[in-house]
Amino acid sequence: MRLRLYQRDDCPLCDAALAVLAEARTPDFEPVWIDDDAALEARFGERVPVLRDEDRDIELDWPFDADAIRAFLR
Repeated sequence: MRLRLYQRDDCPLCDAALAVLAEARTPDFEPVWIDDDAALEARFGERVPVLRDEDRDIELDWPFDADAIRAFLR
């Protein structure tokens, strides 16, 4: 499983998502900042934070809670 969390700098929702990921005991993930990347900005824009499983090609958009993350990881 290759997880990435797409996020922005200085993003309170992203900070909240990190806390939820910790609560759900999410396996290691790669943080990806979309700031200053036109392609990522176009793709994710206002959707951040977004948790993406690269192997299964699925995404979980904010808002999510620990239960939603656990279900996403199954």
